[in-house]
Amino acid sequence: MAAQPVGGKKPFHVVSPVLESLPLSKAVGTKVFMKLENVQPSGSFKIRGIGHLCQDVRGRALPHPPLSTGGNAGLAAAYAARKLGLPITVVVPSSSGPTPVRKLEELGATVEVYGKVWDDANRRAQELVETEGWVSIHPFDHPLVWEGHASLVRELKDSLDAKPGAIVVAVGGGGLLAGVVAGLHQVGWQDVPIIAAETQGAHSFHEALKAGRLVTLPDITSVAKCLGAKTVAARALECARECQVISQVVEDTEAVRAVEQFLDDERMLVQPACGAALAVLYSGRLQRLQSEGRLRAPLASVVVVVCGGSNIHTAQLRALKSQLGME
Repeated sequence: MAAQPVGGKKPFHVVSPVLESLPLSKAVGTKVFMKLENVQPSGSFKIRGIGHLCQDVRGRALPHPPLSTGGNAGLAAAYAARKLGLPITVVVPSSSGPTPVRKLEELGATVEVYGKVWDDANRRAQELVETEGWVSIHPFDHPLVWEGHASLVRELKDSLDAKPGAIVVAVGGGGLLAGVVAGLHQVGWQDVPIIAAETQGAHSFHEALKAGRLVTLPDITSVAKCLGAKTVAARALECARECQVISQVVEDTEAVRAVEQFLDDERMLVQPACGAALAVLYSGRLQRLQSEGRLRAPLASVVVVVCGGSNIHTAQLRALKSQLGME
């Protein structure tokens, strides 16, 4: 279903389905609803915030914008730019692999592969901003991105009979987390706990929470490359002061196992970054948080944001399992 116009502009995202998952509900012991962001036109939730930001850029008639990203934000920007008739250059790290590059080129974007991880590509994008005068479309650290992502929670409010007992999200740079917190404030649900899932080796938010300040990881070692920001956005830490945010770090093997289980259970293939959030439910971590008194028991319901991701296919899943010694 198409989203309603905001400020006279028609959003690029769709109102994604909210469906109950019987297998996840059984695993957790309470009703689990899936917010299916994997059905968005660009393949992930990123189109909400990135599309909103791109519309602002188009409205200001600014020149050719570069974007640094690990793939999904770039696909969202390329999709929006195509709709807006804007040329766009997307800078991606080599860790993104060939699939996003091909998809970006199919959308008409100019692609530059630079560096190993997202932070390298971001530095290159900032160089282009300074030398070429282009506009940077940041994948997660911008108020308009957060504002766009907040629409996800407004849709939850319209879809659910009652507010959930918890919301589970994956955290990379922190843009989705910031958007969810903004949305919770908008609908009066700011008392709903958020479980923020990361994989070990891409856990910059967890380390920042532990230290009480931003922490830069020495490298991204997780296979969940879409969570691969070595430093989380400062706004993510602010969110943890405004709402109850519970950090959970899962192993790569748990995230990939969750991806495979979700494919069997719900017939949908998502990236390991999304698998991090699913692993919180499949692995018993949610029940552990309840037994520790960090989450209410029982919970009325749980929402998991199935954030999606375009850089995944069955051959890639097999390769990840082999890489992690799971076969």
